[in-house]
Amino acid sequence: MLTMTNIGRALLPLGLAVLTACGGGSGAETTQNNNPNAGGGNTGFVYTGPAPSTDDVQSFKINVWDNLVADDRCGACHVDGGQSPMFVRRDDVNLAYTSANTVVDLSNPAASRLVTKVGGGHNCWKTEASACADELTVLITRWAQASGSVSNTVILTAPEPLKDVGASKSFPATPVGFEPVHDLLEQYCSNCHSSESANKQQPFLGESEIQVSYDAARSRINLDTPANSRLVVRLRSEFHNCWDNNCAAASNEMEAAIRAFADSIDPIEVDPALVVSKAMNLAEDGIIASSGGRVETNLIALYQFKTGSGTVAFDTSGIQPAMDLTLSTNTSWLGAWGVKFNGGNARASTANSRKLYDLLTATGEYSIEAWVIPENVTQDGPARIITYSGGVDSRNFMLGQTLYNYDFANRNSIGNDANGMPLVSTPNADEVLQATLQHVVLTYSPVTGRAIYVNGELVSGADPIAGGTLANWDSSFAFALGSEVGSSNPWLGSIRLLAVHNRALAQADIQTNYDAGVGEKFFLLFSVSHLIDMPDAYVVFEVQQFDDFGYLFNSPFFISLDGTATPASDILLKGMRIGVNGQEATVGQAYGKLDVVISAANYLPAGLPLSPLGTVIPLDKGPTSDVFFLTFDQLGSNQFARVEADPQPAGTPVDLPLQSKIALRHYEEINRSLSELTGVPQTNGNVVTTFNAVRQQMPTAENVEGFLAAHQMGITQLAVKYCSELVDDSARRAAYFPSFNFGQTVTALNGNTSQQAAIIDPLVSRLLAHSFANVPAGGNSIMTDQPNTDEIKTELQSLINNMSASCSADCNTKTLNTVKAACAAATGSALMLLQ
Repeated sequence: MLTMTNIGRALLPLGLAVLTACGGGSGAETTQNNNPNAGGGNTGFVYTGPAPSTDDVQSFKINVWDNLVADDRCGACHVDGGQSPMFVRRDDVNLAYTSANTVVDLSNPAASRLVTKVGGGHNCWKTEASACADELTVLITRWAQASGSVSNTVILTAPEPLKDVGASKSFPATPVGFEPVHDLLEQYCSNCHSSESANKQQPFLGESEIQVSYDAARSRINLDTPANSRLVVRLRSEFHNCWDNNCAAASNEMEAAIRAFADSIDPIEVDPALVVSKAMNLAEDGIIASSGGRVETNLIALYQFKTGSGTVAFDTSGIQPAMDLTLSTNTSWLGAWGVKFNGGNARASTANSRKLYDLLTATGEYSIEAWVIPENVTQDGPARIITYSGGVDSRNFMLGQTLYNYDFANRNSIGNDANGMPLVSTPNADEVLQATLQHVVLTYSPVTGRAIYVNGELVSGADPIAGGTLANWDSSFAFALGSEVGSSNPWLGSIRLLAVHNRALAQADIQTNYDAGVGEKFFLLFSVSHLIDMPDAYVVFEVQQFDDFGYLFNSPFFISLDGTATPASDILLKGMRIGVNGQEATVGQAYGKLDVVISAANYLPAGLPLSPLGTVIPLDKGPTSDVFFLTFDQLGSNQFARVEADPQPAGTPVDLPLQSKIALRHYEEINRSLSELTGVPQTNGNVVTTFNAVRQQMPTAENVEGFLAAHQMGITQLAVKYCSELVDDSARRAAYFPSFNFGQTVTALNGNTSQQAAIIDPLVSRLLAHSFANVPAGGNSIMTDQPNTDEIKTELQSLINNMSASCSADCNTKTLNTVKAACAAATGSALMLLQ
């Protein structure tokens, strides 16, 4: 075996991924201040025993003892005179510290006996034992970080036994033979798991379209052991919507259908001509690669979304009260840790959300950190990713999405309103938000205000309302993900990790957490000693399940676990590819052109990096069943004569659907056009304010098929502002409407065609870019593709007549408003919008 602590130090200059790190900081030696808010809340017990004798005992008390001493935790048994070990004894915290050291491993907190015991089901205070284990890991890690003990060392050990690559069944690309399973899913599961259902819930297993159903069901089917399929277990052990109220019969029927499908698939035999490594399975053979190194000193809420089932996402920060989230319908768990929001939300109770108010207002600053995957870049509203609010128009803070932008709302004491407005957003032109995995951090400081960081980089400008306290926050609000607390403004996408800190993280700490990544990672050691003259030789990958559809293979390196071994002669390594379930993956072969010489001159006991690249390999049967191996065009003296396949012949060109000949002006063109039509400069202060408020609500592309009602509302608001600035300026309006009498009453306009024309003609002449002179009735003599002028005039006359006819005596002075309305109706119409 070989520890990665030493390997990491040797290989870091060569570009190898970090394999060891000190948890909870950037790596510099610092003195950590204990978090005053890290106590376990109201435990019902006040400690009166001897004071902690050392700083380490004090750290143990604050981070572990205070959080476990309550009667509803470990304090019910493991106290003085109670069950051994007495690690939360209440008479003397120093003695409790001594006992605790027998059941914790500060160098590897997750391996502590305390963690594994509770994780195995021993007196967990949550509904899921794994959530209790995660919380204990966080608490012990905090203690270890304060003591300088944790190092997140990864030890590489030889997989036992080494496994040859054998025949394996694999899912076909199309649902051939899937019909028996699909018949059951469509008959019994379509009431919920179908896109056509009124109660639709993903995954769409019961979809009538068999390919859709097949794609959704694959990850829930075990071809090798049908009885272990999630579809079977869900019925047999979890009694989920069993048909005919007979779960045993229903599960047996589902198992038989899956078995029939599995029996229809022929095992794939690996090509005997290939040069192959030994085989590895992620779940059985992978060595957990700690993702330590995160800065979590001031963490008050943490969601790792590891549970994978049920309706609760657990807060495993250890800071009480636990702000657990209840998942609504239209949410689904990700296999790679996370929750996908398909129109539903996850919400904490108002009582538990009070933790945010108490601990964030106490410091006056905070950070919201999340790994997110937006579903698309067309969401508006803003769509609520994370919110702490009381409804659509009142909140303490929010992370939202508007098209390509992340939005940050925050209520403070000196300028932002009760809805957290105005927003701080990422720049429109930069299109920062993308439909891919991104690390997003919001920070708020009473000195500098709000900031948004994406993938470790500051991407927002200065907060226009910097500073202020959080004293006007509302303690009655609730914390929610995926939509507003009342389920409006839904966001489509996934969240893979969420953390709340009651300090504004420094950029260096944000970069550290970004570099730490997200999700469970493993090292896979592919043995190649049978192919070369070097003992205990392996090609090692860092691997994780990337999402429900693929695995991320990253930064391969070559190493011998025999620390004294060196290559006896040069070892040639060319053309490495990743295989899964008996065949090379059809996509993702980023190492196919690899050409490396491993020699005594370049090899170190720490190993040799082969490539800094990562690649995604398609998920086939899932992490518990997929079997991986490597192939080589050459490794040592072993060669495979790879014949590149002939390229596919070019397909027959397919005509695109008919495209619209009409195009829209986008938001910048609209702004410029309204300025030209009204004569009001774009730099007018009131216009600038309105444009900045509504530009995200206007079209961003020229495609007419993407036009929404919300776009028109934004255009109308801007047109009204331009027209108001025109009409409210007496000199400007007199020049624009020279024949109109602004001193007359509104009612005088009813039926007065000459005065109506004095409003309409200047507007329409600018819209159509010519005057009405010499225009034949019903047509346009200059621009034949423009609308009919008579119809335009009739519509505007009708608007003016309706306004004047319905006006009572108290609105006779509102002539200016009538002109503004006619102006906005004309300039904000399709005449201006369409190119």
